[in-house]
Amino acid sequence: MKCPEELRLSRLSRHTLVHNTISLYAVYLPNYFIPLLVIPYLARVLGAAGWGLVAFTQAFGTYLSVVIEFGFFLSANREVARHREDRVKLGKILADVLGARVFLCLACIGPALAAGIWFPIFREHPRLFWAGMFWGAVQGFSMSWFFQGLERMRLVAALETPAQFSGIIAILLFVHRLQDAWLVLVIQGLAYGLPAVVELVLAYREVPFLLPTFRSIWEGLRLGTSMFLYRGSLELYAKGNALILGLFVAPQLVGYYAAAEKISRASYRLLNPVTQALYPRMSYLLHHARKKAHRLARMGIILVGAGGLALSLLVYLSAPWLIRIIVGPEFAPAVPLLRILALMPALIAFGQGYGTQWMLPLGLDRLFNSVMLLAGAVDIALALILAPRYADLGMAWVAVLTEALIAAGFYLVLRFYRLDPMRAAVASEGEVA
Repeated sequence: MKCPEELRLSRLSRHTLVHNTISLYAVYLPNYFIPLLVIPYLARVLGAAGWGLVAFTQAFGTYLSVVIEFGFFLSANREVARHREDRVKLGKILADVLGARVFLCLACIGPALAAGIWFPIFREHPRLFWAGMFWGAVQGFSMSWFFQGLERMRLVAALETPAQFSGIIAILLFVHRLQDAWLVLVIQGLAYGLPAVVELVLAYREVPFLLPTFRSIWEGLRLGTSMFLYRGSLELYAKGNALILGLFVAPQLVGYYAAAEKISRASYRLLNPVTQALYPRMSYLLHHARKKAHRLARMGIILVGAGGLALSLLVYLSAPWLIRIIVGPEFAPAVPLLRILALMPALIAFGQGYGTQWMLPLGLDRLFNSVMLLAGAVDIALALILAPRYADLGMAWVAVLTEALIAAGFYLVLRFYRLDPMRAAVASEGEVA
């Protein structure tokens, strides 16, 4: 007969949340190690200036993807989690989201072409511009939100992981000089786009096919609006800093900053599978077992927060080694930047724990977005002041201060409304004005 401890471990090993977390790690670990495998090659082939051009273009493409994605990764994910047993409702959600994304993609064409004419970098490198357009559009049409809401991430892992590895092989085969920088974005776009097509086909094998209508497009836009504000403000500072920096300094300095920021943010991505697995589970529990949701939120904050602190310490201590191994001796000026940005994993972890894992499942979108929009505005203001004067070092401190503002903002809002999950008891949603 098994002892109580063995029984608990046995139940835990069969828990859906554990399986989803493991499946998410199967997706995210390749996404984590793949950049670390390809960055040393690209940094040496493209150099700091070429790396800066790619980072600038990715920042531009990210803005395009944010508009097309429109926050559905969180808002539609949450709706799928709540209605996972209603196939008709799931079919309607899918049609609303796809219709809205096609509409948004068409709406982006004019402004994107104008940016291609206005930015000097794109006038000098037109192929880089078109590659960035393709990369951003494909990112915006990701389908992983649907299966994540159903807590079936093993399927996503099985499709996306081989595609990511194939992308690495293609980069190694076809990117050999600075003039090939545009191919990096095309190959990465294909590695994301092909699995998304397969996932869409599989989704429609499980839910009824519904053609989008003008009304469904409008409903899709309404569904994603609140989370679009979050995603937009998040990417505004997470990726937009490289774009703003590129307007004031040489591509080489953008390359130093982008290399340090990519390593810092990549370190936090080790915790993404945990947060992504907790989100749909929390959305479900808050409507069916609120006490369990409260306990899970506290566990999530402690687990992710401790992981973030450990990663920050590791990145700070190993900054010279990481820069030398990952991007090469040419990027030595990025070491001080990485030591500043080493604060970010811990700050992001606590912000995710209080914000994405708790406020959003509670439905506190308005308060959540207020914090994010304030942080985005502060980030832009500080970037425009510090980037021209202090270049890449100033931008590094802007990124850290923005993450600190977000984490503090979420915590203070939850304390004010007596919804802090770390307290013994929390108020109900109805008590929040």
